[in-house]
Amino acid sequence: MSLLGWSKTLAGEVGRDGVTVNVVLPGRIATQRITFLDEQKAKREGRPVEEVSAASTASIPVGRYGDPQEYADVVAFIASMRSSYLTGSVIRVDGGLIASV
Repeated sequence: MSLLGWSKTLAGEVGRDGVTVNVVLPGRIATQRITFLDEQKAKREGRPVEEVSAASTASIPVGRYGDPQEYADVVAFIASMRSSYLTGSVIRVDGGLIASV
């Protein structure tokens, strides 16, 4: 939470210089790390990794893990001039996982 507050403050300080500050929050993006975490949870709980993965994706409103390219596309947009009016924002790339506003 402190990172979000800091980024909002920084956005206010550097905005007039043409610098934008945003935070991109990933959800469960299908990476080697997520595979590892699912495998570790399966080991701890003595369940098949497919079952753990299915339970995890069931908790995501879109019903799947995100593709790394989907996350990258959002970051590329934010880094482009097309988003020059976007600053001090928190962008969730999480398939609807985070329920809070």
